[in-house]
Amino acid sequence: MTADFTEWVTARGPRLVRFGYLLCRDRDLAQDLTQEALAHLHMHWPRISRDGDPEAYVRRSMLNQLVSWRRRRSWSERPVETEHMERAGHDAGNDLDQREEMWALLGALPMRQRAVLVLRFYEDCTDAEIADLLHCREATVRSHASKGLARLRVILDPQAQGALS
Repeated sequence: MTADFTEWVTARGPRLVRFGYLLCRDRDLAQDLTQEALAHLHMHWPRISRDGDPEAYVRRSMLNQLVSWRRRRSWSERPVETEHMERAGHDAGNDLDQREEMWALLGALPMRQRAVLVLRFYEDCTDAEIADLLHCREATVRSHASKGLARLRVILDPQAQGALS
């Protein structure tokens, strides 16, 4: 059991930490989320490795922990500073800060919208897989994705808000 678990963690651990980081944008918290989820997985490894999907179990555990952590600390979303994105002549396509801007933009979204976009576009999960991880319907996943993308468009182009109304 221990050898199988160790091999599985060695193979998938970095990807799980990356998933955690994409969700919360904090390396330490991502590592904590991953470690805690892997500890839970280890307790149930024989059953989950035999009958289930260990990676889905860990992802769901990480999502649940993040939601729980934020609720306990009354965490609230912080608005993104967009002034630097609005400066005249800014060419995001050639700007080395483009990646950091995208992370900041994702960080401005509510947690479930951010989770859906991360799972869909960074982890290549299907709507069905995301719905299973978030304990919701596929229609809810599509709604979160639509609202999240719309919010990103408004942040990037405030004039787009009028088009959404």
